[in-house]
Amino acid sequence: MYYIDNIRYDEVKMTARNSGFTLVEIMVVVGIIMIVLTLALPNMLRSRISANEAAAVANCRLISNACQGYYANVVPHTYPLSLEGLIKPTSNPPYIDTTLAAGTKQGYLFTYAFVNDDSFALLANPKNVGRTGNRYFYVDEMGTITNKEGGEAGPDDNPVSG
Repeated sequence: MYYIDNIRYDEVKMTARNSGFTLVEIMVVVGIIMIVLTLALPNMLRSRISANEAAAVANCRLISNACQGYYANVVPHTYPLSLEGLIKPTSNPPYIDTTLAAGTKQGYLFTYAFVNDDSFALLANPKNVGRTGNRYFYVDEMGTITNKEGGEAGPDDNPVSG
């Protein structure tokens, strides 16, 4: 009988042979992880879409309020010609951040249209429908944000609640 560090050789050999995981055990664990991921992933995507849509509504409200502030502070009264009119150097201090003024933020594209001195229109459309958002938003000088699924929103669509 052989001894290694006061342990019989056959005990060491048996312990080494029984340590570790078998291929079947590893495959079962991987299978369980895949099942959990397939159940959790759609909910995570829906949560992200909801967060992007809420941010788009907040950004529409921010732009609308910024346009009203611009209109009140400029003589003669007029709305800005573009979103860039709401940042430096045109507006000091700036009404919105430069990312939003560029027209893209949190999965939405913001398109501002100067209609005339007394009116404007803003569209917020998802960058990738179904991935970054499902609803389209619209706001004008009246300040009511409307929304629609499946295409661009307009002034006659459903108002956003809240």
